[in-house]
Amino acid sequence: MKRNPDASWADEELVPECLSGNQAAWEAIVEKYKRLVYSIPFKYGLPPEDAADVFQTVWSELYRDLSRVQHPAALRGWLVTATARRCLLQKKQRQRAMQASTVDLETADPSPDPAALHREAEKEQRLRQAIHQLPKRCQNLVKMLFFEHPPRPYEAVALELGLAEGSIGFIRGRCLAKLKSILLTMEL
Repeated sequence: MKRNPDASWADEELVPECLSGNQAAWEAIVEKYKRLVYSIPFKYGLPPEDAADVFQTVWSELYRDLSRVQHPAALRGWLVTATARRCLLQKKQRQRAMQASTVDLETADPSPDPAALHREAEKEQRLRQAIHQLPKRCQNLVKMLFFEHPPRPYEAVALELGLAEGSIGFIRGRCLAKLKSILLTMEL
């Protein structure tokens, strides 16, 4: 029995499925990389409405150009590059509009270095993938303690996970050790 594609599948499996018209594979690719694509416009200092436009445009471009991606393993890089280019274009359009309204552009922040942005986006994606490999309890714990703003207090984390409050620190340490181990194997 053939299993449905999901975000845990390798790009080398998802891309051919997408090209064959498998809607579940498209949804899996979007799920796998949506945070990556959506995070980049904010690094360029774009407002949420522009970030949403960039997000939608990049996915439309991928849909149109996926058959041109010669190496499925390069998909993540393609997404980062396409998103960065779209952000630069969006930022230039915004600057032109600001120029037209006589706003002083000399005080505007310069665009971030694309190479540095690419490296940062790659690291963030590896972290997301590593967290996804953790046991479910560790995934939830890490997200509650490190990705929520403000982070949840131990008491709330313990209540939601059904654990003793005093065990959260110990479990957190074990989860972070597992995460570190996964990240180290990903860098090899």
